[in-house]
Amino acid sequence: MRASDSSSTESGTGGGRRRSKDTRDAILAAARERFAADGYERATIRAIAKDAGIDPSMVMRYYGNKEGLFAAAVSIDLSMPDPGSLLRQDVGRTLVAHFLGMWEENEVLTALLRVGVTNHAGAERMQSVFRDQLIPVAREVCPDPEQAPARAALGAAQLLGLALTRYVLRFPATVALSREEIVAWLAPTVQRYLTAPSP
Repeated sequence: MRASDSSSTESGTGGGRRRSKDTRDAILAAARERFAADGYERATIRAIAKDAGIDPSMVMRYYGNKEGLFAAAVSIDLSMPDPGSLLRQDVGRTLVAHFLGMWEENEVLTALLRVGVTNHAGAERMQSVFRDQLIPVAREVCPDPEQAPARAALGAAQLLGLALTRYVLRFPATVALSREEIVAWLAPTVQRYLTAPSP
C-alpha cells in the first residue's frame, strides 16, 4: 500500500491527520535510508519519494526542499542521562555504554555520521546535536565549566571515532569487539577527558 493511501478506510479530520502522519513517517524513513546509503549530495527527492511510495510533490509539500527534509530526518534526541544524576567517577563508563546503545539501536545516528563526514549540512547537524546535548553533561562534571566545550569535543572525538570505525567503515577488529570490551577500553579515556585536571 502506498503511504499516501494508508488509513484510507478512515474518514473525517482524524483520518486526515492519520494519513498525514503515515505519509510523513514513510517519507522520513525513506529519507534516512537514502541519506545513509547515498549521502546528502547523491540522495534525491525523487528517489526518496519513490522509496516512500508517494509523489515527489508530497515531499516538497511537507518539507519544502532537500535541506528541510534532511533536518527533519536526522532530528536526534540522544536521550542523555540527567547530568545531575551522574556519579562523577562513573561518567565515562556511563556515557560510553549509553552511546553504544544509541548507535546500535538508532540507524539515524549512522545515517547522520555518513552524511556528516562528506557534507557541510550534515556536519553542522552533527555539531549541533553534540553541542546541545553533550556539553551540558561535561559542564556538570568537569573541574572548570569554562572548559566544558573542549572537554566535550575530546569526548566526542572518541565516541565518533568508535562509531565511524565500527558502524560506517566497519574495521573488522573494531566490529569484533564486544560492548563490554569497548566500554572497558574507552571509558577511562572519556572519563579523563571530562573529569581530570587540566594538563
